[in-house]
Amino acid sequence: MIYSSSNIWAEYKYSDSLRFLKQQSIFFVIGLVLMLYISKIDYSFYFKHSNKIFFISLALLILVLIPGVGQIRNGSRSWFGIGGFGIQPSEFMKLSLIIFVSKYLCKNEKEIKSIKKGVLPVLGLSIISFFLIMLEPDLGTGVILLISIIGLLFISGVPISFFVKIGIMGLIGLSGLIIAAPYRIQRITSFLNPWSDPLGTGFQSIQSMYAIGPGGLFGMGLFNSIQKHFYLPEPQTDFIFSIISEEFGIVGIIIVSSLFIFIIYRCINISLNANHLFSKYLSFGITFQLTFQILLNLGVVSGLLPVTGVTLPFLSYGGSSLIITMISMGIILNVSRNK
Repeated sequence: MIYSSSNIWAEYKYSDSLRFLKQQSIFFVIGLVLMLYISKIDYSFYFKHSNKIFFISLALLILVLIPGVGQIRNGSRSWFGIGGFGIQPSEFMKLSLIIFVSKYLCKNEKEIKSIKKGVLPVLGLSIISFFLIMLEPDLGTGVILLISIIGLLFISGVPISFFVKIGIMGLIGLSGLIIAAPYRIQRITSFLNPWSDPLGTGFQSIQSMYAIGPGGLFGMGLFNSIQKHFYLPEPQTDFIFSIISEEFGIVGIIIVSSLFIFIIYRCINISLNANHLFSKYLSFGITFQLTFQILLNLGVVSGLLPVTGVTLPFLSYGGSSLIITMISMGIILNVSRNK
């Protein structure tokens, strides 16, 4: 699907229809090797080195914001460029923060009932990480990071009243972030009515609908997408599910959705059967993150949510996203191996 969705654009821009396929193949091989290797590393390694992993990721988030160090792509300074490849430190922070918070919750099991002593330190570090990511800016990744941590706090036994308060504060904060950036207000407006600006902020949503709509039951067939012919921007990344829907129809949607449901189900099962509190939090955190990212991407593609730059795990083009997802699966495989 990477090839099918990207070959027209790759041929036009780089005179090489296989460009994105070749690059993603390299990322996949690296990710697969890392997943298999990490699946054999005992999860206690992350418990011992969680602080180092977190603060290295935090340092990378700061470094990428420095002009001349971080590269600007699609309006965001969120990349370290290495030749034709790019590394996105915010992807690494999502996993690093899960590891750090899992250890914190494990070591402070009693204190977590207290909002001031137990919850605020975790929330403070999460908000710092969130705002560093927002400076890039990358709202989608930042929201996934925060939601994952809130999910971990919920299963750790934090009082429900805290989530009511944090929900109200979150809505106020999100409203402030939207008001502070005019393009986000335009995205909300175009989400409510894409046709209010069909050639501007509503363009991606409309073109995504045009891809999903004609798919029917069995789709238009592999390689037969119309929307990838310069209608739908970046079809190989955030909107790859639109092309899958167009080429394989409802049957393709059911197959892909079923695979995601199966992976999430297995991850939840592994988390429930984990034999150590740290490994339980760690695998649940990764599962929350994966689930929310899938739901966010599918919501955007189907027009149920405003457009945000979030990849679809395993399927979208993007080295950092794929490698971190494979590493995360390696950790969960190790938890399963040691249950």
